[in-house]
Amino acid sequence: QVQLVESGGGLVQAGGSLRLSCAASGLTFGSSVMGWFRQAPGKEREFVTGISPSGGSQYYADSVKGRFTISRVNAKNTVYLQMNSLKPEDTAVYYCAAAAKVAGDKRKNSGYDFWGQGTQVTVSS
Repeated sequence: QVQLVESGGGLVQAGGSLRLSCAASGLTFGSSVMGWFRQAPGKEREFVTGISPSGGSQYYADSVKGRFTISRVNAKNTVYLQMNSLKPEDTAVYYCAAAAKVAGDKRKNSGYDFWGQGTQVTVSS
């Protein structure tokens, strides 16, 4: 049974930083593309960032490029999201996602097979 457990969310002032973690179990983590998505109230869940199985390639939504950094430690089955220069519009529930399959657009929800329960990030102005 695959489990993805996010942690690290919270309330932060604009301009501040947070680091999210996602601990994975029940899958071959080192072979899985991992991603972060977010969903703000009244909006669809959107892609934030993704990382290749080796960690050698990362890709970002334009809205977070230069402010957010994704990384992974395969020995710990964990993926991280470092969020700097946070803005009120970054407020959302953040979800960790894992792709068991190679096929599929990894910038879309459909490209992933497993999801965490989400962690709330709130940025105050």
